[in-house]
Amino acid sequence: MPADRPTMPPVRLLPDAELARDALSAPLFARAARLARWAGEGTPVGAGGELLADQLRTATGLLGLDGDEDGPAHTAEAWQLALDTGLVEFTEHAEEDGAAGEPSSDEPSGTAVAGEELATLTSGSPQDVLDLWLGGLETVLADAAAPDLGDIVDQLADGGDLDLDAIDWNPEEEADFLDGVLGNLYLLTALDSDDDAAGRRPVPLPALAASLIVPDDMDEPTDAVLEEVSDAMMRLDDQFRMLAPTGLIAYQPVDEALIEEVDGEGHIRESVDGVDSEAPEEEDVTRYGMVSLTPLGVFAVRTRMLEAGVDAPAVGDLAEKDAAALLAALPHHPRPAARAETELWLARRDPLTAARELLAAARGDDEDAPLRRLACQQALTLVPLDAEPAFREILDDPWLGGLARVWLAERGATDIPDPGEAMVFWLTIDTIAAQLASEGDTEELRELVIGLVGQHGGFFDSAWRVEHPATADVLEAMGRLHPEKRVAKAARKAAFKARSRG
Repeated sequence: MPADRPTMPPVRLLPDAELARDALSAPLFARAARLARWAGEGTPVGAGGELLADQLRTATGLLGLDGDEDGPAHTAEAWQLALDTGLVEFTEHAEEDGAAGEPSSDEPSGTAVAGEELATLTSGSPQDVLDLWLGGLETVLADAAAPDLGDIVDQLADGGDLDLDAIDWNPEEEADFLDGVLGNLYLLTALDSDDDAAGRRPVPLPALAASLIVPDDMDEPTDAVLEEVSDAMMRLDDQFRMLAPTGLIAYQPVDEALIEEVDGEGHIRESVDGVDSEAPEEEDVTRYGMVSLTPLGVFAVRTRMLEAGVDAPAVGDLAEKDAAALLAALPHHPRPAARAETELWLARRDPLTAARELLAAARGDDEDAPLRRLACQQALTLVPLDAEPAFREILDDPWLGGLARVWLAERGATDIPDPGEAMVFWLTIDTIAAQLASEGDTEELRELVIGLVGQHGGFFDSAWRVEHPATADVLEAMGRLHPEKRVAKAARKAAFKARSRG
């Protein structure tokens, strides 16, 4: 893997069959399929395959949207998706001899019929259905990144040529912006501590927009940056309204009462009913829009990332890998994903074999070894008592004997020999080294250091002698973390002794 290849945290995916059902039930896709069946063996259509006025009214009623003022627009969008995905195929009529002029918008220019891809929905595999859905999604994403058609129509109506600069639209920038939004949503989903692959906690639209606009090193956003965030929210509101019917996202739009028109453009009001749009109250944040990726959306964004060369792992990727690969990856997984990954790995092995493989992979005195052993210890908490022989075998191992005693004691095993002082101190140094590598100087680690020093009189007199590669670094960190100057000085002195000895 190239060193510069971006890597994302792993996500938990639903089975393909469930994702395919979600795709088939997504409103836009379901409407497109219904219209394709309605098209049957032949429906007269206009130039390019668009529905004629009469057909549009009929199709709108067929979808149950005739009571919706946006019904015809939703129907036209579904019909276009059916054309784009091959659910409907369009054949243009051959021009008759002597025909002249442009056809009327109310006159048929061709015939649309149910396409070959329609059969995929009933006879294709789940992956076939998902491929079809992904193809349709790409067309909607392209539309979402396109400029307002009204601006283009106004420009062309004035007799001018299409000028992208004049309508303030850069195709690449718009596509990159939307990709960035979806990437941020994906990352937040992957890092969600409550991730269960069945639902995602929604993200407030202001926070999502700010994550793309406000620089990381900016403590207090300027008025100009806040205005840019507000503009981004309006763009996202329009785009998310288009994307929600695809099943990609779940979206609660911005409250219309918060939008005002200024110079023909929508803007978030600065204050509505005493609510400051720049810092909405907790109970009012939902009024500013809430969005989350659906499980189908997680699948889609991951697929697009993989195609773009991003390393976007899924939970379960390591199930067939060896224990070394598992322990190398687990420290970088969010906790729910790490547990799920471990459970899938263990499910493919009997407990005794799994324990022996994990313990063997945890050995070593390289720089990453403490973190690897911490991952091993966490993985072994999921191993049942059937694996006890694996731990009895290593009670005298200098690297793993302490870990084995902890595992056995937690399960109420008897006849566990007491560890020697050297093993206790080695395990202590190894544990702190792992936590430093994992999370750095945390409050939890500070409390651990205070407790260790308080329980063991003369702790540093023995600790500096521990034969562990990280001894000096751990003692130095203990000096940094302990609040008492006297103890901190003793820790630094012990660290100096450990380095001098080496």
